Amino acid sequence: MNTQPITIDLPSDILLALNETEAELKQGIKTSLAMRLYRLQKLTIGKAAQLSGLSRFEFETLLSENEIPISNLTIDDVIDDSLKLK
Repeated sequence: MNTQPITIDLPSDILLALNETEAELKQGIKTSLAMRLYRLQKLTIGKAAQLSGLSRFEFETLLSENEIPISNLTIDDVIDDSLKLK
């Protein structure tokens, strides 16, 4: 998988204030961004899991723990799909 590095500048005392390593902060940022982009329907669940660096199952579990629906289907989508089966 090709990657594109992105650099952001943070105050130097953030790691100390969070009591996290740089790797932990990077992982947290990637995971939070993946959840947000999934919630906004900008990424599919598979792409969001890929961004987070988690397996799809791990990402779905994380979504559930954060009370984010795993499916973006609306009730109308389900009804429309069920009508197509007849």
